[in-house]
Amino acid sequence: MWRCSSFLSSLVRPLNRRIHPQLAWNRFEFAQHFVTTEILSTANEGVFSKRTSPFIAFVLGGPGSGKGTQCMMIADAFKFTHLSAGDLLRKEMVSDGENGAMIRNSIKEGKIVPSEITIRLIQKAIESSENYKFLIDGFPRSDENRIAFERIVGVEPDLVLFFECPEEEMIKRVLSRNQGRIDDNIETVKKRLQVFHTLNLPVVNYYSRKGKVHKINAVGTLDEIFEKVRPLFAAFSKDGPRN
Repeated sequence: MWRCSSFLSSLVRPLNRRIHPQLAWNRFEFAQHFVTTEILSTANEGVFSKRTSPFIAFVLGGPGSGKGTQCMMIADAFKFTHLSAGDLLRKEMVSDGENGAMIRNSIKEGKIVPSEITIRLIQKAIESSENYKFLIDGFPRSDENRIAFERIVGVEPDLVLFFECPEEEMIKRVLSRNQGRIDDNIETVKKRLQVFHTLNLPVVNYYSRKGKVHKINAVGTLDEIFEKVRPLFAAFSKDGPRN
């Protein structure tokens, strides 16, 4: 249940004071209805109900498109929580978890990790956060990912950012970033780009038909690209919780 305890306290607390009996009963009935609605809607609609849904932005783009860097800038400017699917998988890969070896092999080969594993990691990160605004970076990578996310988590994204960048530029960026990642080599990058074009673009097309996609030209300096992104998040204040 999404942070409703303080709201319920504000409804029930006045019952401890002397107020008109009918007013007290009305407050009690409303509080009881609120709790019942929250429990039922959470059970029927996945992790989050319509009443409690967080703001979720999917951030998509090929390897080296700069989406991760832009996510960090958005998170800093507008107090979003940045969840990188790749980082969550790499963290799980080096843990003692049962899926570590399988994740390592998938990433090394440029393949997609099974949807449920990635989604459960994202879901756990969302549930453990005090924030309600999330950038999910690098996910979903396929229609199967998308369908599984909406089924398991029970929500659709509020918007989808798609960073468009020429393939030659993406390859150049990946090979020059020197982060020591097992997938930052020319052979794996080409496999990842092939997977991206085959599986990721249908996701972009699906959300485009729903009017949720905002395409960003990812060529330019970091600040120039961020100025194209900023208007999409201008409605969010810089205040608020962040994890």
